[in-house]
Amino acid sequence: MFPQSTVSLSGLATPVVDDNLDIVIVNWNSGALLRSCLESLAAAQLGEVGVGRIVVVDNGSTDESLVNVERIHPPILLMRNDRNLGFSVACNLGAAHSHAKYLLFLNPDTRVFSDSLKHPLQFMDDPASESVGICGIRLLDHEARTSRTCCRFPTGATFVYKAIGLDVLLPRLFRSYVMTHWDHAQSARVDHVIGAFYLVRRSVFEQLGGFDERFFLYLEDLDFSLRARRAGWSTHYLAEVCAYHEGGGISSQVRAARLCFSLRSRIQYAFKHLALGSAILVFLTTVFVEPLCRLARALLRGAPKEIAHTVGGYWMFWKGFSLSLFETK
Repeated sequence: MFPQSTVSLSGLATPVVDDNLDIVIVNWNSGALLRSCLESLAAAQLGEVGVGRIVVVDNGSTDESLVNVERIHPPILLMRNDRNLGFSVACNLGAAHSHAKYLLFLNPDTRVFSDSLKHPLQFMDDPASESVGICGIRLLDHEARTSRTCCRFPTGATFVYKAIGLDVLLPRLFRSYVMTHWDHAQSARVDHVIGAFYLVRRSVFEQLGGFDERFFLYLEDLDFSLRARRAGWSTHYLAEVCAYHEGGGISSQVRAARLCFSLRSRIQYAFKHLALGSAILVFLTTVFVEPLCRLARALLRGAPKEIAHTVGGYWMFWKGFSLSLFETK
């Protein structure tokens, strides 16, 4: 799982003896966002939290996002892949260099506050939380509004609603698996918390074998949350502690590729976790109905860029089509 020929290590940070938390950040052309994220961590009183190591896994970036990041305190382990290996692979590579009790997978377009790490760890260490395997916190956007980030485990029907756009047109009748109807103002047990701030017990991560590396980008965290639930672990959302999340991140700059990976992951998830009939329906709707719906909406809005992104995304999807999308294990 660790392709030595494609990765180089630098800035090796020696973990503290009783480290409680290791942080893994996957970077791909994140620009100044990565530095802002790391600087926010440096200001978050990591010594009190017991952070042993911050691992930055770079997936072949070509921008200047890595310039001098190793000089940021605390020391950082920087892993440089010579190409984009995908988000799941990069997360697993970072976790392979972790020794802590907890793992935090953190997006580079996030910024933590002073209590963003301490409070969730206290919650997880509480004996009352011994069955909680995954924890997330409230994420704020650039206007300090609470983002609706928690999810229910999707069914075949919710995937179909999304493909057709019914969850947007008639949200009260056709609810998305994203819990947009809930204000996220109270802490609660949920099916899934977004992977932008994804705190996991190391024992659970090892029990499940990490993220499924067949998911190149998107839904790898949802897949992990479902596997954790089936293994007897719960997921908890904490509303009383926050972090900033820009959302979209660098993927907003490559919208056609983002659409392609989203389509692939949806189909992979469906065939892995749903009944065969539902998975087939999701596939047919996703690849034959959804592009027509997307193009129709773009035409009605007079959005030529959206038409180009849709055509480009589906072209990439069919160009890279493989029967491996239908794997059920």
